[in-house]
Amino acid sequence: MADYGLIIDNCKVATATTFDIFNPATGELVGKAPIASGEQLDLAVAAAARAFESWSAASEERRKQACLDIAGVLQAHMAELSRLLTMEQGKPLKGMGSEFELGGCMAWAGAQASFDLPVKIIEDTDSSRVELHRKPLGVVGSITPWNWPLMIAIWHIVPAIRTGNTVVIKPSPYTPLGTLRMVELISQVLPPGVLNAVSGHDELGQWMTAHGDIKKIVFTGSCSTGKKVMASAAGNLKRITLELGGNDAAILLPDADPQVLAPRIFGGAFINSGQTCAAIKRLYVHDSIYDQTCAALQAIAEATPVGNGLDEGVMMGPLQNRMQFDKVVGLVEDAKARGARILCGGAPLERPGFFYPLTLVADISDGTRLVDEEQFGPVLPIIRYSDVDDAVRRANASEFGLSGSVWSNDLEAAKAVAQRLECGTAWVNKHAA
Repeated sequence: MADYGLIIDNCKVATATTFDIFNPATGELVGKAPIASGEQLDLAVAAAARAFESWSAASEERRKQACLDIAGVLQAHMAELSRLLTMEQGKPLKGMGSEFELGGCMAWAGAQASFDLPVKIIEDTDSSRVELHRKPLGVVGSITPWNWPLMIAIWHIVPAIRTGNTVVIKPSPYTPLGTLRMVELISQVLPPGVLNAVSGHDELGQWMTAHGDIKKIVFTGSCSTGKKVMASAAGNLKRITLELGGNDAAILLPDADPQVLAPRIFGGAFINSGQTCAAIKRLYVHDSIYDQTCAALQAIAEATPVGNGLDEGVMMGPLQNRMQFDKVVGLVEDAKARGARILCGGAPLERPGFFYPLTLVADISDGTRLVDEEQFGPVLPIIRYSDVDDAVRRANASEFGLSGSVWSNDLEAAKAVAQRLECGTAWVNKHAA
């Protein structure tokens, strides 16, 4: 079994205590993750602060090359990292799984090398010239989730490094091993202290958000934890970027062709077994195409293999952890009790691991927990509507506002409806792109 440690100042650091990480598909031990102490977090932050002095002064060419070097390391170790990711997260190696995630990591890291932050001229007249310069902040603290642990880590790490900052990253306690190994590899192509990794439980994240020498926190996770991050960071006016939960609504307009669009809708809903912030979580379908849509999606769901992500041909894996598994079970059971119709799935699979089948739920409406709450699992409620204005109103009647989509053969009509969705990103005839 591999040896995992904290990564501080480009060195692997042992801890006094560890915790076990189990494969969610089999229950087998994958490895032991280190638990960082408060003193070790201080050491990581101090290393990043020392490195910031020189890294913030590095040339644009040097920082761009670092992005390319990171992409090269990820490519060289793709097989190792993909397999480790599948073992601790559960997603399949193939399809939209671990190899796809590593591909996204490489593409994102490499793309940063092509981006520039030019000086912006605000005013240039005979009497005045005003320029806007973007400057690095210092040490950036990154706190990442368990659903896309490596790709979201790269989303946090590489833009910070590209712009002259240094980083201390804390992965989710459900999926720390891949991130620790990835940072260990990446740190080999960066100056000491530019990128550091610590792991542990929730209190470690609280220490980071309150730490006086961390100048910015980037957090991806639940809304409830995001509120705690915001409150803790307020103590020293730390800058924050939050990417939180979603209960994305998709609306099929009356002219949509269910047979043509079903594969894309299915992919938008069930990517990563539904464990994606911007996945479709609610599907509103017009009366005139409701039955056809249900049938088309059911055919795809029943033909999609679910199993251990290391097995050949598997396209969907288990839920990642017991907490999420129990939440999904509870939401579906509540929907059943309220009269919803299960088209397929609807009960845990009788096998080891946190396996829940791909589940479609019809004859359900707003006011049911499965519709109103973020399920974050392989379950999709399909909601009937008869009036487009009403569908838009119901789609917007949510505390979430991450993203949404509209599906139609009439692109202009779809665009007009999409502009009415109260969300950060709205797609037409695609989702989670």
